[in-house]
Amino acid sequence: MATGRDYRGMTAEQRLADRRERLQTAAYTLFAGAGFTATTIERLCAAARISNRAFYECFTGREDLMRAVYDRCVEETLVAVSKAIAGASPDLDSRIHAGIGEYITFVTRDARRARIMHLEVRRAGDILAVHRQRAVTGFAQIIEQTLGDLPGGLPARTHLLALGMVGAIQELLIEWVLADPSPPLEHLIETAVHIFRRSVGS
Repeated sequence: MATGRDYRGMTAEQRLADRRERLQTAAYTLFAGAGFTATTIERLCAAARISNRAFYECFTGREDLMRAVYDRCVEETLVAVSKAIAGASPDLDSRIHAGIGEYITFVTRDARRARIMHLEVRRAGDILAVHRQRAVTGFAQIIEQTLGDLPGGLPARTHLLALGMVGAIQELLIEWVLADPSPPLEHLIETAVHIFRRSVGS
């Protein structure tokens, strides 16, 4: 049962959820634009049209807000990649293409997502290290599941190979974010697929 006084047709819980969503929407643009370090709480509140006091009812600080935005980006990407692999032909090569292609395509479809996931989260500092590691683990697990289809498997080095592949893709996407002009997406995908194939001997 919802509690709290109705205000403009919204309960207290609904108002809180609305403010959190507006702050995440503002942060998604500002953290990716001006950057995490240059974005103040005052600027976030102005963009979300809420008071500074209301901010602290939603998040403990900028880092907490970055965690929420980053986690959402990662979750959406994990879902997209998993669906792409599940819908691909069962052979390993098709699944490699589907997974890598969808990751790079989905993340770069909105440059804000690419910048937050691969650049600004690092600038947020060590406080987000656990969340970054959790994201790396999630993507590595998808790679490990895909590699499980290899004849005989790679039991001795599958986990390390998966971590290395995640790192390679992240560096390629950092290059895409920072380079001017950005390298074509098809080049990123081809490069990542090439690295994957050489790594597994495919």
